[in-house]
Amino acid sequence: MKKRSMLLVAMMAAAAVGLTACGNKDVETADTTEVTETVSETTGTETEEVASEEQEVLPEGMYRSELTNELIDESLKNQRPIAVMVDNESIALPHYGLSQADVVYEMMNSTLNGRITRFMVLVKDWENIEQLGSIRSVRPTNVILAAEWNAVICHDGGPFYIDQYLDEPCSDHFSGTFSRVNNGKSREYTEYILPGDLDKNFENSGVSKEYTQYYEGAHYQFASESNPVDLSSASDAIDATLVDLPFPHNGSYLEYDETNQVYNYSEYGKAHVDPGNNNQQLSFKNLLIQSAGFTQYDEHGYMIFDVITTGGGYYVTNGKAIPVTWTKTSMTSPTRYYDAAGNEIKINTGKTYVALVPVDNWKELVIE
Repeated sequence: MKKRSMLLVAMMAAAAVGLTACGNKDVETADTTEVTETVSETTGTETEEVASEEQEVLPEGMYRSELTNELIDESLKNQRPIAVMVDNESIALPHYGLSQADVVYEMMNSTLNGRITRFMVLVKDWENIEQLGSIRSVRPTNVILAAEWNAVICHDGGPFYIDQYLDEPCSDHFSGTFSRVNNGKSREYTEYILPGDLDKNFENSGVSKEYTQYYEGAHYQFASESNPVDLSSASDAIDATLVDLPFPHNGSYLEYDETNQVYNYSEYGKAHVDPGNNNQQLSFKNLLIQSAGFTQYDEHGYMIFDVITTGGGYYVTNGKAIPVTWTKTSMTSPTRYYDAAGNEIKINTGKTYVALVPVDNWKELVIE
């Protein structure tokens, strides 16, 4: 089991120059953090756990998804996920297809307009999408986070600040090349992924459907379904039946459904439902809440989160939460999460919600 000792070299309010893991090009990042790794000896208990998990016999033709640990068709094993930018203005509701997402990110999209948030949704089995969106523009933070999944970004434009990140060889994207749906709204709220759109984009662009050389492998560390994560025994665990996020524009919150053992997502004062999936409410098994600094680019509210660094946060599952430390060392490296003892955490099988909370709003986060 890996443990990390972290040495903070410099904390900078403005963006600094760092080196990405792809392309040998200098791009703007935020805080510079040096991370050293030590590897502890594997205990007998850990060896037994690994052996037990290695003995799992999977149904023929199935494998465990690297995004959720759920059983999915083996033909998808090398298929890259997509990372879709979804508008979160109230006028954009209802969202279609979000209940099909494997991982959903929510973060401030602008320092203006009540610090409105935007979703970035990751979908592994994208060939089964009936309708997903509506699609809007991308921001630099999204490009950086999509790269750690080797995901293909689906968006419609963005400010020029994204250019240096999209130019990195580890970044693949499709912009403004999806379908328009006549939903009675203004044009910016009418773009969706419909059947055939992605196949057309891959064919026309030459972008690989399969993982590329920039994929760094396993992301989340999952507990086995036979031995799920139970945080109640952790000395620093707190109750977490409600997670109320400090997102003033839409008022995001998640409530624990003890019967189904998931967290149901709501915003704008009501349940977030997917009309493309029988009005199913958006729900998650795991919540990863990250405190993150940010740099504002200009007076128009464009900004970038400091995600190639180290910070604090919480892991939430099954009605409990523990504090964690998260770290990301390069554009393509996965964000890793560690408990108070320095052990990389395991999460439970199922969908995951990741929230980036601005550090200056962190004290307004409610977990109870």
